[in-house]
Amino acid sequence: MFTPERPYRCAPSVALRPEPFGALAYDFATRRLSFLKTPALVEVVRTLGDHPDVHTALGSAAVPPAEHAAYLRALAGLAGTGLIEPRPGQEEAA
Repeated sequence: MFTPERPYRCAPSVALRPEPFGALAYDFATRRLSFLKTPALVEVVRTLGDHPDVHTALGSAAVPPAEHAAYLRALAGLAGTGLIEPRPGQEEAA
């Protein structure tokens, strides 16, 4: 389950290729190709590992607060496909 209050990272098996619209994300483990449709989303995904939680990453990428809900939905989808993942050692307490 995607929890934006937790720290995430781009999965190690994923490569991002910049494109004019945003980026292509290719997962070498699953051979899945995804499109990141805005440069801001690319920046968020690229820097997730540098921030204590997803909300901080959104702020750092200058995503306007009015757009946070849309970005959180997009990131939840990316987490569902394994493109982003919780950072190791940061598991939720049971």
